[in-house]
Amino acid sequence: MPIRRLPPETVNRIAAGEVVERPASAIKELVENALDAGSTRIEIQADGGGLSRILIADDGHGMAPDQLALCVERHATSKLEPDDAGDVDLLRIHTLGFRGEALPSIGSVARLTITSRPREGGDAHQITVEGGDQRPVAPAGFPGPHGARVEVRDLFYATPARLKFMKSERAEAMAISEEIKRQAMAHEGVAFTLDLDGKTVLRLPAEHPGDHGRLKRLAALLGRDFEANALLIDQERDGVRLTGYAGLPTYSRGNAAHQFLFVNGRPVKDRLLQGALRGAYADFLARDRHPAAVLFLDIDPLYVDVNVHPAKAEVRFRDPALVRGLIVGALRHALAAAGHRASTTVAADALSGFRAHEGVAAPGVGNGVWGVGSSAGGSAAGYSGWQAWAAPASQTAQILPGLHDRSARVETFDTPHTPYPTPGSLDPRPSTLAPSELDLPLGAARAQLHGTYIVAQTRDGLVVVDQHAAHERLVYERMKTQMAEGSVTRQALLTPEVVELDPAEADRVAARADELAELGLIVEPFGGGAVLVRETPALLGDTDVQGLIRDIADDLAEHGAALSLKERMAEVCGTMACHGSVRAGRVLSAPEMNALLRQMEATPHSGQCNHGRPTYVELKLGDLEKLFGRR
Repeated sequence: MPIRRLPPETVNRIAAGEVVERPASAIKELVENALDAGSTRIEIQADGGGLSRILIADDGHGMAPDQLALCVERHATSKLEPDDAGDVDLLRIHTLGFRGEALPSIGSVARLTITSRPREGGDAHQITVEGGDQRPVAPAGFPGPHGARVEVRDLFYATPARLKFMKSERAEAMAISEEIKRQAMAHEGVAFTLDLDGKTVLRLPAEHPGDHGRLKRLAALLGRDFEANALLIDQERDGVRLTGYAGLPTYSRGNAAHQFLFVNGRPVKDRLLQGALRGAYADFLARDRHPAAVLFLDIDPLYVDVNVHPAKAEVRFRDPALVRGLIVGALRHALAAAGHRASTTVAADALSGFRAHEGVAAPGVGNGVWGVGSSAGGSAAGYSGWQAWAAPASQTAQILPGLHDRSARVETFDTPHTPYPTPGSLDPRPSTLAPSELDLPLGAARAQLHGTYIVAQTRDGLVVVDQHAAHERLVYERMKTQMAEGSVTRQALLTPEVVELDPAEADRVAARADELAELGLIVEPFGGGAVLVRETPALLGDTDVQGLIRDIADDLAEHGAALSLKERMAEVCGTMACHGSVRAGRVLSAPEMNALLRQMEATPHSGQCNHGRPTYVELKLGDLEKLFGRR
């Protein structure tokens, strides 16, 4: 069969299949064009999941009539300039778009209308392309002083087969919403409005550029809980800067949907970045939990290739180890700086578990004893609801059975016994606890409940600590420190084990032999497609060497790091820490409880156990007052 040149219309439709996969893809390209045009306000409208109609309006610099005719031609762009020799440098890409494919691709499969007025002044003009058929540029009306309005109707009408692969209108609308959210995260200084089927679903005002404005934008998109539980990330290494926000481990999610990664302002999906994020949280989350994070990587365009795929959602780094090390180091530094802090959602979840008591008077108790139905019930003047305070012990035992029984270890006071206040007194019982203890983050231990939970008092609330989970984290952190300070103890295999692998996998494992040796695993090349294992970490005991090496090979292929070995080491350390920690049900003395609280305050990551669960819950006095209707 002879070779033929394809007609331009067919070429455009082939290109459209790569660039415009679905309505959200078309909107992504059009919004990026608006951002590259210096817009400060972008309005997006979509009807029928974007298949019926799409409208993108911006206040950018706009286009002159001659530019309108060029913008719908393939590979025509204003974002790349040739040098004096006429060569175009594809390595220094400073814009979101640069390929010149989006508009002609959309025009080849839909009815495209572009109306624009240039910032320099002059009349507005319009151009229309229907299924690749270009109409002449003509004068048109335009509502603003400058900018562009791009309208797309009947997307994929020229390629009906593509319509069969579209999802429901609702699913396509959700994809559009997620795309706009990603673009809004990366450009907090731009105002965004999104209307779906005539209903405004997103209205984001422009925020002041910088960390504060970015966090406000993220709070508007991800919720106030993310704002309250996000750690600021700002680290730089060898000219590569990482900024953004990452959630506390106790603010983890059930999937990776709340992980957003950007490179030079461009939303990307990169396995290297995702693997680095997973590795940074490896010590703090169970395998089925995922951190929430929004990270922005700024790197010299020379060191990143964004021209990997027409959709520009994938990138390649010249030095991936530098990028991964920066992400892992920056996140772990932020997590360590957070200390024992736990997420605010822990307290909210605890409060939601409380239920108000449906007060039923005890036998022989009339209205007014508890202040229920009495006008003087809770007042300081009468205390008619608190007569039990002054009643003899025998009488109160009848009214409240078990009132004088202890159900927990209660702190004793060093000074002579001071009676509780009488009904006519409002002076609180004086405390001899050192003020500094109450002012500490986790306060002073007051009681132990069910041999498992420590109740501590702070200056403005109370803290409930899971003693086993807390001590497990403390022991685990000590073990990690010991591993970092010295070499990991290794055990030699009686007979070295040969692991057969794919040649490429074997090369990857052998190339990381030095890194694996630091973790106690001694490997060396053994022929073309195998590695020889001589020693394994003693912590792992009698382990499955074959499975371990294959898992490491898979991790190296997917993430560029031997996470499996590190995770197995961490799992063993976690198991040892679990068995070596204070068990639930053990009764602790007051000094032991306070010692545990002080160690938690001094130990990083003590706010969650090794599986990402919280080790303590803090309730502020205001929260308690809400429970009892005082607020």
